[in-house]
Amino acid sequence: MSEPGAASRALELLEAVARIGPGATARELSRTTGIPSATAYRLLNVLVADGYLVRISDLSGFALGRRTRELAGAAEGPPRRAEILAGIRGRVRFGLFVADWPTGSLRLVDRDPDHELPGERTLLAHPHASAMGKIMLAAHPELVPDRPRALTRHTLTTVATLAAELRTVARTGLATEVDELRPGRSSVAVAVRDAHGRAVGCLAALGPTGRLPVTDPDLTALLRTAADRIGRVPEAPAQRERRT
Repeated sequence: MSEPGAASRALELLEAVARIGPGATARELSRTTGIPSATAYRLLNVLVADGYLVRISDLSGFALGRRTRELAGAAEGPPRRAEILAGIRGRVRFGLFVADWPTGSLRLVDRDPDHELPGERTLLAHPHASAMGKIMLAAHPELVPDRPRALTRHTLTTVATLAAELRTVARTGLATEVDELRPGRSSVAVAVRDAHGRAVGCLAALGPTGRLPVTDPDLTALLRTAADRIGRVPEAPAQRERRT
């Protein structure tokens, strides 16, 4: 972006994507900003390469990228968890839930008001079969059950197989499950970390199998960005006391 005016034009494109929303096409952006098509295409490619924009999964348009979301978060200051979740719930079609484990058991601390969670009791009782539970077990291997129960034919019940998956979860801070807890339901969860980098909670998207893309990098990036912001929300005094 060395030519005169390129930076300001790139900012115009970012602002236009923010106004139009995910899926804004190059043609729409060129028309909205008045930037010639050839220039818009070139700048959009640069913004994608630098992480300020991402192409949505079907390649039909653009959405704000990780670096743009990080800049927005830094400018806004430390938001509340409810504000963070409200901001992303309008951008996904799946239920978003937050959990932690202050006493060694999975606990839901934020339920999506627009999505029911059938089987909640089973989810909390058998963490090895859920993406949220795997985040907890990866952070606390001592909580892994000796005999994992099969809840569906897809549940991981072999201790060695489960242990290998949890090592990957511990390394990546990402867990998935497809039909492991309930047939027809899938989930992807990311770790929420404290100031010391410890996984102290998780943010998960749950939805119908086949419709929720557990391996979609755009969804994962969105969840990670939100989880990072949630991790920066100051704890209530009672929470700090329990951990000291």
